[in-house]
Amino acid sequence: MPNKFTHIDCHAHVNFPNYDTDRAEVIARAHAEGVAIINVGTTLEASRDIVKLAEQYESGVYAIVGMHPLHVKYDKDQTDSEQQTVDSNLNKDGESKNTNTVQDVISAHYSHDYSEDFDEVEFEKLVAHPKTVGVGECGIDIFKLPPDLDNPKDRANLLIIQETVFRKQIQLAVKYDKPIMIHARESYGKILEILDEEFITHGAKLRGNAHFFAGTVEEAQAFLNRGFTVSFTGVITFAKQYEDLVNHVPLEDMLSETDCPFVAPTPHRGKRNEPVFVIEVVKAIARIKGIDEELVRKTLIQNAKEQFKLDF
Repeated sequence: MPNKFTHIDCHAHVNFPNYDTDRAEVIARAHAEGVAIINVGTTLEASRDIVKLAEQYESGVYAIVGMHPLHVKYDKDQTDSEQQTVDSNLNKDGESKNTNTVQDVISAHYSHDYSEDFDEVEFEKLVAHPKTVGVGECGIDIFKLPPDLDNPKDRANLLIIQETVFRKQIQLAVKYDKPIMIHARESYGKILEILDEEFITHGAKLRGNAHFFAGTVEEAQAFLNRGFTVSFTGVITFAKQYEDLVNHVPLEDMLSETDCPFVAPTPHRGKRNEPVFVIEVVKAIARIKGIDEELVRKTLIQNAKEQFKLDF
């Protein structure tokens, strides 16, 4: 392990089965090149796994624990009385007439129908762990809803549950003074609305990063205006449509990530991604912004150390 980490992958999934045969080697390769790793949870089991993994390393491996919005539990077979109560708060397009009212309805039944998917007690234990540096990945995913949810009301109800679980994770993050790691897919506007509502209660204690940012320049600026950072993956090494976005975001408000095992950067496209490849993301940011690579590297590592209160 190097005396000093020079790069950081702020969003990895080295706990995934893709690494079952060589996980230790993957981490060793990253550390040998000065790359620290933050693994990010998607379920309770995955979050437990990444905390255990982080415990095996004195430094350079950390955990962000939470529930991905696509892993929340939705039971289409709710009782008629529950469904009627929810339906009464939806308009003809299946959209919420009153978000707080519908959220309260879902929350009231959450412990009965959905608690097996978000155990607040168990998640809180993980959030409090000293190797945990954040909460997530949490948020809203409109793009990849289950294909059997073809009824607009079913889709709306599932999104309400995603929102409820998202808000619960925000509350845990604020309680333990840790940032949130946001997953947003076709949902930046909705997430910004939720953040603004939560800011009323929590103020500047609510902070975090919008991971794998793929929105517009305007949406990126909206997150920056709220004190959030945004992070970029290896996609920026080969997709030119991201260049305006990378140019717009100030280096001081940016993080680097791989989201491995997905989206390996050039020159590793088509291969399994891994944390050491975050070095290519840093190089791409420097190239796109026309800034010295060493300055980019130093700034990105400092950004991550400050946001996640890292110990190196």
